[in-house]
Amino acid sequence: MKHCFLRGVGVYLFAFTAVFGVSGLRAQEQRKPDLVLKGTITEANRETYVEVPFTVPAGVVRVSVDFHYTGHEKKATIDLGLLDNERFRGWSGGNKSAFTVSETDATPSYLPGPIRPGVWKLLLGVPSMPTGVRSEYVAKVYFGREGEPVTGSTFGAEAVPGPVREGPGWFRGDLHMHDAHSDGSCTSQMGKKVPCPLYKTVEAASARGLDFIAITDHNTMSHFDAMRELAPYFDKMLLIPGREITTFQGHANVFGTTEFIDFRLTSKYVPTFNDLLNEVEKKHALISINHPGLPTGAECMGCGWSVKNTDFSRVHVIEAINGDNADNAVSGVPFWQKRLNDGLRVTAVGGSDNHDATLEPNHNAAIGKPTTVVYAANLSERAILDGIRAGHAFVDTLGSHDRAIEFTASVGGQKAMMGDVVKALPGEKVHFVLTLKNLAGAKAEVVRDGVVEALGGEIKEPIEVREFDQVSDDQRHWVRVNVRGANGRLLILGNPVYLNF
Repeated sequence: MKHCFLRGVGVYLFAFTAVFGVSGLRAQEQRKPDLVLKGTITEANRETYVEVPFTVPAGVVRVSVDFHYTGHEKKATIDLGLLDNERFRGWSGGNKSAFTVSETDATPSYLPGPIRPGVWKLLLGVPSMPTGVRSEYVAKVYFGREGEPVTGSTFGAEAVPGPVREGPGWFRGDLHMHDAHSDGSCTSQMGKKVPCPLYKTVEAASARGLDFIAITDHNTMSHFDAMRELAPYFDKMLLIPGREITTFQGHANVFGTTEFIDFRLTSKYVPTFNDLLNEVEKKHALISINHPGLPTGAECMGCGWSVKNTDFSRVHVIEAINGDNADNAVSGVPFWQKRLNDGLRVTAVGGSDNHDATLEPNHNAAIGKPTTVVYAANLSERAILDGIRAGHAFVDTLGSHDRAIEFTASVGGQKAMMGDVVKALPGEKVHFVLTLKNLAGAKAEVVRDGVVEALGGEIKEPIEVREFDQVSDDQRHWVRVNVRGANGRLLILGNPVYLNF
């Protein structure tokens, strides 16, 4: 490596420019409904219930309805409910104009449960329809089908508002947390250790100032319905449904689907890890191997990764940092870097693995410690997961709120950020730029194919830029950065820029 330049920057220039973009993301397009149900309600229907039938085809796993009617200004009132082909599924009356139901979750007022094909019915109650008034209703019905990729939210984009925040940026979140729906516990009002309500975890994450969180209870999906209820209230923060696939040979988070994925690895149901990966890919989901450096055995069965013949080319993400293990013997960083040296592009993330809704800064797994910071097109589930998949992320190991880096490369008109690839001919210089924010007193280092090299001395300024060139030898390389505190502790772990991959 040559030509390392250091320069302090006195103005805030840290925002990543739109020229780099986020691959694979576009502005959300309005999806057309699968069915449009129309009708007229008059005074003849007053104080009656009107059933509006519609057919749900096979293969549907989610039904979303957007309902509107005219005549509000004339005191017309139409209440809303739903019957499936077997039972009552809910009644929101006049308090909601849109809802969604699936096997795992439903809008409050409605019941989750199997989506069976057949004739379903909207149930319209008419408490008030003045004489002479005609109210025209329109119900747009959207079907979410098995294995369908996430368009905005797995909770049903048609019946859920758009992104929590519009526009591209860096968003901070925690990708690994547990609550009462698995093994999370906290202290009750009477001082007893009890299963910790999901509300406490979400409330703590909100107080932490996080932009997004994923709740990843072990093998279950029961928390999805509870998350649906909390999301409208905690509307400054994105709630991403996840689960921790927990097997006897290893644990892995899955994001991007609310459909069931069988976790019984090495059984007749899921003979191999490839079979599990087939299900993940079929559902267009994202999988992350968790805490792979931990030991495994009777005390913590499957905590480390011991799955035989793992095809790592099909693994998207590795939890390189779990809680405060960034620098100790059970860190997942060496495991992750081994995959990089094998020629794979795998994103490193961090997760607190919190089990008790605590924000205590000295706790080894406080919510938001570590924080995964993702560059995404907006603050939506689809955009965050696409950003992670692309490697546009770094890990703030202590969850500092404001410590940050940008790491970019350019050559021959190409520009790349963390996670991206640049191609360089032999002898061409690839120019790297590292921008450091709120890291005064720390030191930066470059990691090239696993070899660590200091990048200048102590960081002095609130915003500081360091640059270097690397001459291409036409071979594959990965180049990333770390930032360490004065005590040598890892503060920032960056994902690589890939050369000639």
